[in-house]
Amino acid sequence: MSASGPAVTEISFYFNVPSRTGYACRLLRRAQRQGMALTVTGPLDALNEIDRELWTFAGAEFLAHGWIERAAEVPASLHATTIWLGANPIDAPRHDVLLNLGSETPPAFETFERVFEVVSVDDADRQAARERWKAYARRGYPIKRHEVAA
Repeated sequence: MSASGPAVTEISFYFNVPSRTGYACRLLRRAQRQGMALTVTGPLDALNEIDRELWTFAGAEFLAHGWIERAAEVPASLHATTIWLGANPIDAPRHDVLLNLGSETPPAFETFERVFEVVSVDDADRQAARERWKAYARRGYPIKRHEVAA
């Protein structure tokens, strides 16, 4: 990639996580500490679950988060430090990192600098992840594989 060319979205898969939501929260906390602007997408039930988990996950360390649809209610100065949840990530205020909790390749993923895919030990989840991996690879995106648990 040339210095003047467009950035290519980097895809990272995290395999064999015992709990997608729990691991997603740890990943979000680590990325937020590194100053990354974060968006989480997936089906509404998964987004509601991570919303609940983010309220209690880190005890005294609150992970600021909100719904993309309500981003206009949040001061712009807080957009980069808020974790945005929503089914349509294209509407997120920032497009640094997208964490996918869905079984499909997320819409507008290519507008983000990075995509995190969290994959549990569940067979159906693993199969859906294989299909997403193939879809990204067919389009030429660089993919990193991370084994979380042995």
